[in-house]
Amino acid sequence: MSGTLNARTIVVAGSTSAAGVAVVNLLAHAGARVAAVDILEDRVNELAAGHESITGYTCNLADLHAVTGLAATIREHLGPVDGLIHLVGGWRGGDGIQGQSDADWDFLHTGILTTLRNTSRAFFDDLVASPAGRLAIVSAESVASPSADGAAYTAVKAAAEAWALAVADGFQKAQTSDADKELTSASLIFVVKALLDERMRAAQPERKFPGFTHVDALAEAVECIFDADAARLNGKRIRLGSAAESGATSVLTEALR
Repeated sequence: MSGTLNARTIVVAGSTSAAGVAVVNLLAHAGARVAAVDILEDRVNELAAGHESITGYTCNLADLHAVTGLAATIREHLGPVDGLIHLVGGWRGGDGIQGQSDADWDFLHTGILTTLRNTSRAFFDDLVASPAGRLAIVSAESVASPSADGAAYTAVKAAAEAWALAVADGFQKAQTSDADKELTSASLIFVVKALLDERMRAAQPERKFPGFTHVDALAEAVECIFDADAARLNGKRIRLGSAAESGATSVLTEALR
């Protein structure tokens, strides 16, 4: 990296998940000021204790009023926000179309889409004003080939992708209405088959997890997007493969050709 992250303020929503911890720690060690946000206070505090550049915040991201207050607090503590990495999610599946319950739909819709809508709206102006504004979400390969058993999950993930692409259009319109201005902010989607962490490997040591993306590879990809050209990055869907495949830098280089 070229030092792009030095003194940047990046919000990681869903920071205490395995993916969140990997992303938070890598960004902090790369020089960013990281706002680690989650609803689990004890785990947020534990994460923040690991590095002086990590500040923990507890917030119900499904509550727009709470998110608006969070945004104001982060600006007061850390300054304007340069990045929003949205890692809030979860999985619920059912037995075919008729097995897609209302409870599972509400859980997925609230956890994945509502939290994205709230955070992206609360930090939109910051990301537009930043010289390196970035919004990134993680989606699933299954969006392109949904199954009946995963209908609710893939439908909500598809909606989240549409929202992220709409944010990309918002960046484009906000920053290039003047012909003399260039695009400096980007909204993008990382696409994975599934995420893998060391606890999963320890629980099933005999399993190979083909095609799964390790959370460390996701973290590396997140770091890379702050060095990539915004105009080429904005609105992109970037597939991240397994750890055995090419590294994050190579993946981004190939995707942006």
